[in-house]
Amino acid sequence: MNDIISLNHISKSYQGQSVFSDLCLSIPKGEFTAITAPSGYGKTTLLRLLMELEKPDGGTITGLTGQKKSAVFQEDRLCENLSSLTNIRLTASKSDETHILTAMEQIGLYDCAKKKVSELSGGMKRRVAILRALLADYDILFLDEPFKGLDKDTKDLVIKYTGQHITGKTVIFTTHVHSEISALHVKNTISLPELSGH
Repeated sequence: MNDIISLNHISKSYQGQSVFSDLCLSIPKGEFTAITAPSGYGKTTLLRLLMELEKPDGGTITGLTGQKKSAVFQEDRLCENLSSLTNIRLTASKSDETHILTAMEQIGLYDCAKKKVSELSGGMKRRVAILRALLADYDILFLDEPFKGLDKDTKDLVIKYTGQHITGKTVIFTTHVHSEISALHVKNTISLPELSGH
């Protein structure tokens, strides 16, 4: 069972409002899994449980022990007063500066490597957050609607880069945009509404 992350009879509520009730789910390791659902169906809650940022009210989750995690949240969560390069270096401890700059160039960020994050546009901040997660040392990568707010050309560029750098990795990706799933060639797709009781 070491090759599976299992959610066993998970329940989770907020202020009396049930998000999940008796949710059972298996996610294979070493594969790219997309979790799809409309907004409000618990995608972010599920990722927070898997990242161990929250605990379920009932049930158990197995397969996460000892796993290093990296994430792109819906918020960028960057250090605004540091440069984009420094933000990425905070997690990319195994990458030298040349490697990081090359990666930044590939997604159109090279010219802002030395700029403070506070000076960047929203789309640039999003790309810094994505690159910071991709270049981190991780066993499991969580992507919570990572391409939100990117224009089509930029999204296409970032999706191409992302797809090239997650082969063979355990990636759990939430979205309600089915074209993103197709563009990333995701083979394993889970639909939450069918599982969460909505």
